[in-house]
Amino acid sequence: MSESALKKVMDHAAAGLTARKAFFDTKGELVVDIARAMAVCLAGGGKVMFCGNGGSAADSQHLAAEFTNRIKLERPPLPGLALTTDTSALTAIGNDYSFDEIFSKQVLALGRPGDMLVGFSTSGTSSNVIRALREARRNDIVTVGLTGQSGAEMSSVSDFLVTVPSAETAIIQEIHIAAGHMFCFLVDHFLFEAVSELTPYLPDPMAG
Repeated sequence: MSESALKKVMDHAAAGLTARKAFFDTKGELVVDIARAMAVCLAGGGKVMFCGNGGSAADSQHLAAEFTNRIKLERPPLPGLALTTDTSALTAIGNDYSFDEIFSKQVLALGRPGDMLVGFSTSGTSSNVIRALREARRNDIVTVGLTGQSGAEMSSVSDFLVTVPSAETAIIQEIHIAAGHMFCFLVDHFLFEAVSELTPYLPDPMAG
């Protein structure tokens, strides 16, 4: 006899709750550190770029929209950019060069030193995301990798590596978007609600 639909719901919910609690218990400070780095980037005139494939592509444009519109707080729009939405660029690069380069070429064209790139890969082995993160690091763009429990190839190209304690793609993605929402909430916190918390991390205008 196959398991009931309700049991599938409850089993998935339980696994997700367990992974989510383990994630925030162990990675809460890392989430704060990343959000603070984003706030410093934005305060300095930089932008936050996002990339990923499939569901992670949807997460990329979801979070970019939270920056350019708002998530909760009424505040000015912030420069968030999804590298997953320009179909002409994606298909031109994929056709003329390689699908592996669809994000890295955009990073080279649009990224500037001091920007940030957030790459999503539940497996940690998505070659186009890996290449984009590697190219970003070469160009002094801060890199954030969000992946599953192993980290895989993401660890060598991420200034901040965010791993999720699960091997199930759906649960990894659910926690990725939860972490992404916290980045957005905390960026607003640092830039518009508790600026004094960010001030020690900003460059000294009198230095150099």
